[in-house]
Amino acid sequence: MRLWLNRIGDISLREQLITQIIVGILCHELTPGQRLPSTRDLSRRFGIHANTASAAYRQLESEGWVELRHGSGVFVRTSRPNAPLSPEMAVDQMLGDIATKARKLGVSDAFLKARMRRWLALEPPARWLVIEPDPELLRIVICEMEQAVTLPVVGCGFEECSTSVMLEGSMPATLPSKVLAVRKLLPTGTELVTLQVHPVAPELQAYLQRYMPEHSTDLLGIASRWGDFQRIAQTMLIAAGFAPESLLVRDATKPGWKRGLDTTTAVLCDAAIQHDLPAGTRAIVFRLFDEASIKDLRSHEENLTTPDRN
Repeated sequence: MRLWLNRIGDISLREQLITQIIVGILCHELTPGQRLPSTRDLSRRFGIHANTASAAYRQLESEGWVELRHGSGVFVRTSRPNAPLSPEMAVDQMLGDIATKARKLGVSDAFLKARMRRWLALEPPARWLVIEPDPELLRIVICEMEQAVTLPVVGCGFEECSTSVMLEGSMPATLPSKVLAVRKLLPTGTELVTLQVHPVAPELQAYLQRYMPEHSTDLLGIASRWGDFQRIAQTMLIAAGFAPESLLVRDATKPGWKRGLDTTTAVLCDAAIQHDLPAGTRAIVFRLFDEASIKDLRSHEENLTTPDRN
């Protein structure tokens, strides 16, 4: 993974380093178990103080992104799963676990079979339900999913996600960082789809590579209603060598947010705001879902809506 650090502007070197490592992990440029550069290497390559790199790694460790191994270095956090079971063995194991737990509750085999038949006879979901507490991030996820899938897509926050009104006829889905919280809120046994995201769009990477001779004089716009999008995009561009004064950041929740965007070379934006930009503006859309993620979504939807032909 290529790192960019820039001393121009108000964003600290530590924050630039943390942001780029997290983005690298999320988009799979940094793989589980991969060793990261040592603090000494970072200090030598970028001329930063070793304490700055060390502080960044400690924060990443506290947030669960990396593992500090004494005497060995810093590694992307990973789990070590056992060899995967065949589909048949995996299903048998799950059904066996269900039967064992049911018998411990005093449930008869006949009752268990009846409940299983009822569950299998239920109608497939008629819509996607995206569960996300941040309304602006929810807006972006729904927009991208509507462009990718066939079923309708609706959304809600944590407060409404466990209600029968929202869950009935729905396939709940959430982002990886919210899975644990959402599972605690949903009724036991409710299926939950984890939406795999790819936060660095190829369009952005190509644009940064094109302008890597460090100080571009182009005026670039950043536009979104989502505050984290504005922050991450600004951090990435400054780290890549763009001067802060060459970036025009617009919060699309505020009146007059389009002002000046038509004078930029291009505007980095999310999918939900793309069509609200001034006419003639060149948009570089920063998407959460890449082609692999969209393929997974469509495959999951097909499994939900296609009757079993066996």
